[in-house]
Order: sequence, then structure tokens, then C-alpha cells
Amino acid sequence: MFNCKSTNDVMKAVKEYNISFIQFWFTDVLGRLKSFNITPSELKEGLDEGMGFDGSSIEGFARIHESDMIALPDPTTFQLIPWRPSDKPVARMVCDILHPDGTPYEGDPRYALKRILKKTSDMGYTCYLGPELEYFYFEDDKCTKILDRGGYFDGLPIDMGTDMRRETIFALQNMGIGVEYSHHEVAPSQHEIDLKYAEALKMADIVMTYRTAVKEVARQNGSYATFMPKPIAAENGSGMHVHQSLFKGDENAFFDAKDKYHLSKIGKHYIAGILAHAREITAVTNQWVNSYKRLVPGYEAPVYVSWARRNRSAMVRVPMYKPGKANATRMEFRAPDPACNPYLAFAVQIAAGLEGMAKKYALPEPIEQDIFEMDEKAREDAGITSLPGNLFEAINEVSKSRLVREALGDHIFEKFIENKKKEWDAFRVHVSKYEIDTYLPVL
Repeated sequence: MFNCKSTNDVMKAVKEYNISFIQFWFTDVLGRLKSFNITPSELKEGLDEGMGFDGSSIEGFARIHESDMIALPDPTTFQLIPWRPSDKPVARMVCDILHPDGTPYEGDPRYALKRILKKTSDMGYTCYLGPELEYFYFEDDKCTKILDRGGYFDGLPIDMGTDMRRETIFALQNMGIGVEYSHHEVAPSQHEIDLKYAEALKMADIVMTYRTAVKEVARQNGSYATFMPKPIAAENGSGMHVHQSLFKGDENAFFDAKDKYHLSKIGKHYIAGILAHAREITAVTNQWVNSYKRLVPGYEAPVYVSWARRNRSAMVRVPMYKPGKANATRMEFRAPDPACNPYLAFAVQIAAGLEGMAKKYALPEPIEQDIFEMDEKAREDAGITSLPGNLFEAINEVSKSRLVREALGDHIFEKFIENKKKEWDAFRVHVSKYEIDTYLPVL
């Protein structure tokens, strides 16, 4: 584990540990990890000036006539990659993407999040996030053959999934990433590793590292790990519950000891902002056609726009206050899935919360009964609306959103929607096995 602060720290570490290659990491608009390797001989130039590359082939980046891009690494993200051979160590750094003149590139998802966090900082706050990402282990990437039949919190005999999860935790810890705990999830072969909270930008970098580590450890063990939201139709899907809070200095801005929910006005406005803008940010937090196979009643995924303290059928949950734990006061947004672009997903969530604060949105009363058991009229009387039911509906919502456009910037906003429309068009003309099995014999 390293704690580099500067270019000199990185150069010293590369020499001391005899690093063979340094990977420069960044993401495209869809959240896919991109990288290239440089040798130590090129590192000083790369740290000082960045390394040039062609951005025209990166999804959501530049057109071919304006394709020159610069990847400038962040020295504070320098870490050894534990799944690479130890006799020839490889390190990685996360990069910001720049124009050739050194100005930030509008299509860089990391820059979009940094802009929102600058706004948060200007208001006097620091945003902390603690996401819980679920995933599946399968035999390979061609099928959904499970590796175990465990259920929620099952203490299985030592098996391949348990071993891989433990090995992944060691890899994350070796990279300086804090892990709170891990466990088997509800569905067979479904697992979860919960990350210790961190500042929002650092956490987005961590999520990209976490997903890569999970997949690489599985690959090295001859298996396949997937963050696909709903790979098995009759089982629970995988979510990414995002715990979030704002701090002012060392004090949690969401906490109020005198409030019956122990929530400050700031915390209530922030949650109200998430609720008010939930439908329009869903295309970003749940960005795939498959995401909406998870967001259906009956599989514990939140479908209805509401909040509660103990009710896990609600979209937003505020964990109960424990005496003496004021700094643990937080909200948990349960709708996102783990296959989203974390930079963009975090950006729109924070933007929605800040909008609620700026405009002093009122927080409705919590819904503590099981919303899945309520009929449509009861939900309507309670003022409970639903999240979009498919990607097409989500695209229509986000296309009209001023908040999301401002949060992502015009470039990412337009490129993202353009890509999602193509995905929906490709999906809607596809003839599925369900249609063949259901209609062909009778029509």
C-alpha cells in the first residue's frame, strides 16, 4: 500500500520497488475501464505533461477530427496491482483527461464528478460515500451456471466463491482500499463486499478498482464474475446501495440530536432532492436495458419513490441512529445498480441532493409499511410514484432533465443519451427466446 502525494513520491516508489510497467486508467462515458501501459523511462514525462492518445475510438469521447487527448495521472492514486506477477510488479494510476492545451476535457466522467464536488466544496461541505456492490460468480461468461447454492448471510463450507471473495478482499486491502465486511447475498452464487466510506471522488476511483479486482481474481481462478444487474430471471438482481452524507469540517451535517428522526434540515432537504429527481437520474444510475429487469416488485429491489428508516422496500433508507454515533448518520439510496458509471452516477445523486438543499425541498413523512403489499390506490394516496419501468421510459425522463444536463455537462449528457437510444433501438428489434417459445407455437 502506498500513500503517494506527489510526482516525486511516485518516482521514488517506482524505483524502490523495481516497477516494470505503470498502467494509466480512465473510463469512457459508459463506465468501461480503459488503460494503457508505459515503462518507467516514460514516467517522468507522463507525470509532468501527461501522455497523449487518440480519443476518437473511446465511447463518448471526441470525433476523429478533434481526437488528440492527454491522460494526466493523479499521483495520489498510485498503487501496485496485486493480481499481476510479483516478480515484475505493475502499478496503476487513475487519470484525468485533458485537451492538448491542458484544459479539462468535457467528456471525461471524472471531470464531471469533480465539478459537482467543487460546487459541494464551495458550499462548505465534503461528500462521503459508502457503496455496497453485489455481484455473481459464474462458471464462465457464456452461461449463468452457479458456483454455490447459498443464501443471505449463509456461512457456507469453504468453496470457490468464498475463497475468491476472500482473495479479492486481500487484493483490495493491499491497494489501500478499506473493506468493512463481506457476505453471501440472497441469490445463489451472489456475493457482496462492502467498502469503507470515503470522499466521493476517491470512492468513484475505488469502485472502478473494486470491479476490476473482483473480475481479475475470478478470472485467475478459472471463473467469471459479473456486475450485470439481473443475470438470472427468477433470482434477486445485483444492486449498488449508496450510503451518503455531507460533513462540515468534522461534523456530520445530516445529524440533529433534537429531531425525531435525528436528521438535520440539511439532511432532510438533501434526501428530498434525491426523491424529487429520482426518475430523471435513473437512466444514469441504472443505465442498461438489463437494469430494469432488476427494478421490478418482488425481488427486494426498490421500485417506488419513497423513504423510510427500517423499511427496505423503500427507495431511500435512513439507518436508525445509534447513541454516540452522530457521524454515522447517513442516507442510503437503494436504486442504483453496480454496472453504472460510478463517476456519473455519483455526480447526479449529489446534484439532486444539493438541488434539494438549495431550494429547501420539503421531506414527506417516511413510509414504514411494505410498499410491495400496497395496492395502486394506496400508493397513490400516499403520494408514492414509481421509477421508470424500462430504459426507454428512463431515457425520456432524463432527456428533459435540466439537473442532469448541468451535472454531466452538455457533451457527456448528449453522448450518453445518444448511446442509450442506440441500445434501446438494438434491444427493441431483437426477437427473444421468450417470444419464440410463447408465440411461435400459437400464432
